[in-house]
Amino acid sequence: MKVLGIDIGGTGIKGAPVELPSGEILAEHLHLPTPQPATPGAVTAAIKKMIQHFQFSGPVGAGFPGVMRKGVVETAVNLSPSWVGKNAEKLFKQATKLSFSVINDADAAGLAEMTYGAGKKEKGTVVMITLGTGIGSAVFIGGVLVPNTEFGHLTMRGKDAETIASAKAREVNDWSWKKWSKRVREYLHLVDRLINPDLIIVGGGVSQRAEKWLPRASKGVKAKVVPAKLHNEAGIVGAAMAANGKS
Repeated sequence: MKVLGIDIGGTGIKGAPVELPSGEILAEHLHLPTPQPATPGAVTAAIKKMIQHFQFSGPVGAGFPGVMRKGVVETAVNLSPSWVGKNAEKLFKQATKLSFSVINDADAAGLAEMTYGAGKKEKGTVVMITLGTGIGSAVFIGGVLVPNTEFGHLTMRGKDAETIASAKAREVNDWSWKKWSKRVREYLHLVDRLINPDLIIVGGGVSQRAEKWLPRASKGVKAKVVPAKLHNEAGIVGAAMAANGKS
């Protein structure tokens, strides 16, 4: 079965057709800049452009950076606040005339890593953390997803954690890998104390350069900490899985 997986982020929107159940990405993914402001209309236009690029006509799954409940957006911290209360699934379906499933973006990445990546066959408590424009989280207990955890918004140093430890925070503040990794370590210790997981998987684009920062960032964390195996494509694959009823 071929499904188009789309990963909507605060900075970029990327997507590619995915073969299921193998999880294989069938073409080089397309990356579009997230429109600013990222209103429902502007993001929907980018989604339509993505579909047209791949000349796709089957089911589509999208990962969305916020709390999703039955297709309805409840939070959209890194997109326009005008998303709150909108039914993203209906909006995308009406605009494209295609079947759409929308899931929290970190939950999507976690589904992919649990099925094809670093969490495969892990039956304990697993936390997936995605470091990007913000910080996303996905929690699995016995392989079952606990949706919409949003641990990126934990309070750290009196602030929202993602303003201190996200990949965007490193870029905006021009921190070295060493300086940033100390902040990520502080965040991972916070998650470790709160949930006591068996495994923490760290994803996002920075997972491709894990050797530069993860050994230092994971120091002293009780849980085993590993980089995502699917790196920045986990969200695409997981979104496709959601559209195929795997969430």
